[in-house]
Amino acid sequence: MTDRNTQTADAGPDEFGESESVSLWRNHDFLHFMSADVVSQIGTQVTLIALPLAALVALDADPFQIGLLNAVEMMAFVFFGLPVGVWVDRMWRRPIQVVADVLRGAALLSIPIAWAFDALTLTQMFCVAAAIGVGTVFFDVAHMSYLPTVVPPREVTRGAGALESVYQVAKLGGPGLGGLLVQALGAPVALLVDGVSYLVSALLLGRIRAPEHRPEAAERRRLRVEIAEGLRCVAGNRIIRLTAVNGALTMLFFGAWSAISVVFMIRELGISPGTYGLLLLGVAAGGSLGAMLAARVIGRTGTGRAMWWASLLSLPAIGLIPFSGAGWAMAFFVLGAGVFELFSCVFNVAQFSYRLKVLPQRLHGRVNATMRFLMWGATPIGAVLGGALIEIIGARQTLWLVAIGFTLPQLLIVLTPGIRTLPEPASAD
Repeated sequence: MTDRNTQTADAGPDEFGESESVSLWRNHDFLHFMSADVVSQIGTQVTLIALPLAALVALDADPFQIGLLNAVEMMAFVFFGLPVGVWVDRMWRRPIQVVADVLRGAALLSIPIAWAFDALTLTQMFCVAAAIGVGTVFFDVAHMSYLPTVVPPREVTRGAGALESVYQVAKLGGPGLGGLLVQALGAPVALLVDGVSYLVSALLLGRIRAPEHRPEAAERRRLRVEIAEGLRCVAGNRIIRLTAVNGALTMLFFGAWSAISVVFMIRELGISPGTYGLLLLGVAAGGSLGAMLAARVIGRTGTGRAMWWASLLSLPAIGLIPFSGAGWAMAFFVLGAGVFELFSCVFNVAQFSYRLKVLPQRLHGRVNATMRFLMWGATPIGAVLGGALIEIIGARQTLWLVAIGFTLPQLLIVLTPGIRTLPEPASAD
């Protein structure tokens, strides 16, 4: 995102030692940063498939144990999300990412080693899931907060768009790659490849040389005081507060949607799991397109207008989803959900780059962690509510309720005065 009032295309050399007009893709630190993100994100998506399959195949785990295994990994965001934000703001962010990658890699590598010696147990699997969850919390918060260190201020929006693109591509291809690795190598051995991928990410991050600001020790206070500062920062900034509420509501209904879509498409409509996977690829392709276009859209319209238009245009897409049905009517599912993903990605890049620009870097860890805590904390609640509603009123009726629910966070943005005229923020540092 560009500060049009203070920056020009021929800006001189900055603290990065080069002109800000230099292409982002010629910035070697950013290339290492992005390459590490690609490897790490794909590894995370592969883990989501390979870890439960390893428990299922190697240890004959039952469905409850598989669900608990997934929950252990996700709950790390709830229990550690807020304090991790403080620690990320207190310490060097690049070493945090490196250590998190090494932790996740070592945890995963322990599974094929134990399996090879016939010593693998379900207890170890739960410990590995917990270690991966904690490592992911540290890595994600530090990685998001580290972006302004490796790119000039005017390139933050493009950098945020690149991160969103990586996430969408990993979400698109990671599960398929995980399935192929499990089929070709077996689940425990597939985790060997996955573990090595995290170590590769750590090596790439180790090659970054951009100088990084670290708060002085005298600035540190009690943990709860610094957590409260991050919470106040989110609550006290009108736009960040608005996007936090939007994100929490969106993830609440996304959790319900995740529970409903499988039941509706496979049980109600009778499609095969393979067909359902292909439909999800079409949906994810919309998200990938949105992530690629986001920086260009924001550059042309401005941050506020990008968020407003993305929210407005997603409303008719949401309305298509409940009309999904058998045969040609499945197109409503792909088109509605795919277009919604497209505009959601534009909105996400706009709001993420806005808070990176408007807030000082010393607060990025706590604010990013607070946003993750609010959003990821809402997801399992939505999943439970969605599952309960299916049992009470049925899948299609629940799908309608969730579609109506998805409109609420979008209307919150559309109906808020001043969004379209939001000034482009200058860097806070």
